[in-house]
Amino acid sequence: MFGRRKKQESANGQYKHGNEHLIELHQVVKNFQTAAGTFSALGGVDLKVDTGEFVAVIGKSGSGKSTLINMIAGIDRPTSGEVFVGDTAVHKLNEGQMAVWRGKHLGIVFQFFQLLPTLTIVENVMLPMDFCNVHKSSAREKIAMDLLDQMEMAEHAHKLPSAISGGQQQRVAIARALANDPPILVADEPTGNLDSKTADSVFRLFENFVKKSKTILMVTHDNDLAKRVTRSVIISDGEIIEQQLATVFPTLTSEQLVAFTRKVDPERYAPGAVILQRGEPVQHFHVILKGRVEIVVPQPDGTEKIVARFESGNYFGEIELLRGGTSIATARASADAPVEVLRLDRATFDQMLSEAPALRQAIARVVQERLAENVATRGSEAPSA
Repeated sequence: MFGRRKKQESANGQYKHGNEHLIELHQVVKNFQTAAGTFSALGGVDLKVDTGEFVAVIGKSGSGKSTLINMIAGIDRPTSGEVFVGDTAVHKLNEGQMAVWRGKHLGIVFQFFQLLPTLTIVENVMLPMDFCNVHKSSAREKIAMDLLDQMEMAEHAHKLPSAISGGQQQRVAIARALANDPPILVADEPTGNLDSKTADSVFRLFENFVKKSKTILMVTHDNDLAKRVTRSVIISDGEIIEQQLATVFPTLTSEQLVAFTRKVDPERYAPGAVILQRGEPVQHFHVILKGRVEIVVPQPDGTEKIVARFESGNYFGEIELLRGGTSIATARASADAPVEVLRLDRATFDQMLSEAPALRQAIARVVQERLAENVATRGSEAPSA
């Protein structure tokens, strides 16, 4: 379906079902029936993860982190919505298909290890191979021993799980998750029961896997570890918050961030492409996700001058939205890489500032600073960005 196998191209996207990313969730809803009524664990979640990303899923207890991971792993099924992993429509698999698919294509690491107590360490690692029949019977023990050696656990191969420490058991659990060489690892609080030194050691193992092009999704409550991943997905009350909005606007509440995340419009620009054209009305506030944006103004001799460069986490467009008028500078993607931005339309931008006075004051200060810089650069005419 993916990994070593040839991808099945489609007219709509890179994979069989039209999804362009390795993992895609489309409007996934998960409801549970409780004695108190229906509880919504996920409320229309969209998520995209590319090959080789290391994604941390973070949020408060009960926010929906584990439920989100379970949707991707096929451990649980969505009430509605779609889950695609490579060429597989996970939400359409029956129980038998799900178990086989998961065994071959996903490695799962749990917080509580879940090693079988009556099997030796090496037998625990061989178990997924036996279930999925991925490797020849004669090769399985050697593969298991090689994995244990990578985890520095080979000397304990013939012990029972009860004879080793919690950190060692987690290393064995990771070796077991890698038994069938899956392209994706899913880890639910894998360091939650480990001391900080052991947790750091496990995390470094994950970082090495990402360098080898594996994709990892990790639920964690450890903010220090979350800072070391490729990207964080913040979830609150069953809905995903766009991380850059949370980073750029730390004064917004979770409820506000969820509401504005629903309204952002992601855009991608090729290297050198114009994002805002000089002389045109500015209709959007832009937050940079990836890449670098150059702010360019014309010079009296007809040349152009780059007066500012903005990178991931910066924003632009706020001056015109607050003061009115057209852009007297051009904003374009740098020539060396594409740019990804989140766009908020004028109405959403105005709503965000009206609901968050502290944010409005912060942006107003940025406007004044940028205007002063522009005046210093161009004299009496102040370009905007």
